[in-house]
Amino acid sequence: MFAEFAFPIFEQSIADYHKFDDVNQPINNPYEKGTIEYLLYAKNWVDTVQWHYEDIIRDPQIDPVAALTLKRKIDASNQVRTDMVEYIDSYFLQKYKDVVVKADAKINTESPAWAIDRLSILALKIYHMREEATRENASDEHRAKCQEKLNVLLEQQKDMFVSINDLLKDIENGDKYMKVYKQMKMYNDDDLNPVLYQNKK
Repeated sequence: MFAEFAFPIFEQSIADYHKFDDVNQPINNPYEKGTIEYLLYAKNWVDTVQWHYEDIIRDPQIDPVAALTLKRKIDASNQVRTDMVEYIDSYFLQKYKDVVVKADAKINTESPAWAIDRLSILALKIYHMREEATRENASDEHRAKCQEKLNVLLEQQKDMFVSINDLLKDIENGDKYMKVYKQMKMYNDDDLNPVLYQNKK
């Protein structure tokens, strides 16, 4: 099942990042370029770095200039994340290109890769909530509350495994079909973001 296949790759990426826990560390993808494993690892690495960008920028003592620089990095990271999702969807489009779609086939609200994007973020939530649930210098009350949240996240993981696998099975059987819309992010485009295109004049 694809979800169960992908999740340990996400966990590996997260564990590798936390060996140094530095947003500036270079990625060392252990998988062969061009494989789906390589894409999944790279996708989660971007998510993991951005997770920590988001932590840093919420520091109330952050220098405003540093915050602006970091905001630019977050914007760039969001664009890379979107691109990675589209690469993963391209993998599925190729994989299922010969499927005969049934006349009554339905479209899903999101593509497989966007569902997998949510699974990647869920892996990060589980990792960090587990850290809080077992943090030795936290209060018993804090650890107990975090364990309750962790239990919910683990239940969500099981549900996402089922839903992603069901979606892929439906596509494979022709009961659902993929239709991928290239994401049209406007804030990075100097022809679409009014602040950017007004500055071009």
